Amino acid sequence: MDDKERLIMTIAILGGTGKEGKGLAYRWAKNGYRVLIGSRTPEKARAVAHELGALLKERACIEGGDNLMVAKNADIVVLTVPYAAHRPTLESVREALQGKILVDVTVPLVPPRVSTVQMPPAGSAAQEARQLLGEGVEVTIAFQNISHEHLLEDEDVECDVLVCGSSKPARNETLKLVAAAGLTGWDAGPLENAVVVEGLTSVLIGINKKYGSTHAGIRLTGIPIQEGPDD
Repeated sequence: MDDKERLIMTIAILGGTGKEGKGLAYRWAKNGYRVLIGSRTPEKARAVAHELGALLKERACIEGGDNLMVAKNADIVVLTVPYAAHRPTLESVREALQGKILVDVTVPLVPPRVSTVQMPPAGSAAQEARQLLGEGVEVTIAFQNISHEHLLEDEDVECDVLVCGSSKPARNETLKLVAAAGLTGWDAGPLENAVVVEGLTSVLIGINKKYGSTHAGIRLTGIPIQEGPDD
């Protein structure tokens, strides 16, 4: 992706100290984005930022801070927290997200039956986020079906990314982030379709357990790979 075409320059990752958040931060920083790692514990966020910066050296622009601070200073915000922390995290940054895009990576997993699909009353975690944040925030989903196992490694990930969202422009911006992470993304339609994408994660967890794997994923076939998201 041409830097001149990149509208979004700063990405905040709330809950970015977890494995998924760290892997995505690594890939985006490597591709030239400024990445802000967020956490309830700023010291932990700064430690992860330092760790990733050491991996990427002069190529990295990664900083750490509390969730609210990084949300305020980002162009786009990515949420990578466990489902139990989903609502409280969103409530703590609601005002900072107004006018922005939230990419919700959360899956409504309910231990101990994480391989069983258990969707919330709103239909999906992303629809819960939309209800909580209001019309002033565009909500998309992505990366639910990507295992964190290989994100911190410089290798191809054999899994596609399905993107749903509250508007086509928001989905297109999210697809740019998918491409910047070195992954293939597909526009999977409106936010209501998130129920399928989020639920598929439990199915993949069950497949991993049954067949002794750690990174089962999905791959779309029969569709020519496009150069990039639609205008």
